[in-house]
Amino acid sequence: MTSQEPSHPYVNQPDRAFWRQSVSEVHWTDFSDLWRHPSLTSSNRFATAGSCFAQHIGRFLANQDCEYLDLEPRPSWLDAAAAAQHGFGTYSCRYGNIYSTRQLRQLMEEAYGDRVPSDPVWERDGRWFDAMRPFVDPVGHASPDIVLALRAKHLDRVREMFATLDVFVFTLGLTEAWESTQDETVFPSAPGIIAGTFNSKQYRLRVLSHSDCLADLEYVRSRLLEVNPGTKIVLTVSPVPLVATATDDHVLPATVFAKSTLRSVAGEMASNHDNVTYFPSYEIIAAHPGRAAFFNADLRTVSASGVQHVMGHFFKGWLKASDHASSGDEYEVICDEEAIAT
Repeated sequence: MTSQEPSHPYVNQPDRAFWRQSVSEVHWTDFSDLWRHPSLTSSNRFATAGSCFAQHIGRFLANQDCEYLDLEPRPSWLDAAAAAQHGFGTYSCRYGNIYSTRQLRQLMEEAYGDRVPSDPVWERDGRWFDAMRPFVDPVGHASPDIVLALRAKHLDRVREMFATLDVFVFTLGLTEAWESTQDETVFPSAPGIIAGTFNSKQYRLRVLSHSDCLADLEYVRSRLLEVNPGTKIVLTVSPVPLVATATDDHVLPATVFAKSTLRSVAGEMASNHDNVTYFPSYEIIAAHPGRAAFFNADLRTVSASGVQHVMGHFFKGWLKASDHASSGDEYEVICDEEAIAT
């Protein structure tokens, strides 16, 4: 006896698949079942990287007593506020914000000796900065040699992170990046904003396409599995709009283009690989059912209640409700990108 075909392919879909049952007839603060999280436990070793919004994920993981990797902890002589300004405690390693997929890929390539940037040190007022993370040392260093020695130690910790993590959470933020015309090294900010000198013959704008971002993440996934089989990857897209665009577009369509590209790439990665999952932080904050209620007055930065709401969804289903109920204190995100507008 053969089983009877359904009358149409949607008849057996759950409520979450229908707009009326899961969105229009539900208050937006009560949405549920928004992501199919992988098998996670608080004993997993979590590591985070990405754009500014990713800082919240690491903070919440640490506050919930998860095994959150912090491999470059702040020195005892720095208080927490000063440490954050110097890149300590914001991510699992002291790489600062990693805004683009290309930046992440090149960090991994450099960590494993497959890339040597041709322009690794920038100067400002007689002080020297790591060009790949200029914001983590706001006052710079006395010589390029000091910068390079500190970077070598940093890359040691990056390799340790990739080798020991169980879950890598990466938040995609931007498709616009500034790169060297000599070797296509991508920087977290344009030279001249915090350090270095802008020269259009040495640096150019790179707007990463869908295929660029997808190739970058495929590389990262493959390389990560080589050094750490069994790794799970959780991808998110930052809901924070661009502070500025270097293209000829208005910043609003430039933002929509960037976020649409990144959302599409993250979805494709999750569809293609069993060890990759997408978490919808972007949709929770930026999609229209929320009515922009979780943005601050600037319509760009996310409010503390918005962050709390996102993280409630992130932890739901694999941590007890009591474990993720508290958001902690108001947290100031360190966002290099905002220096463009100052």
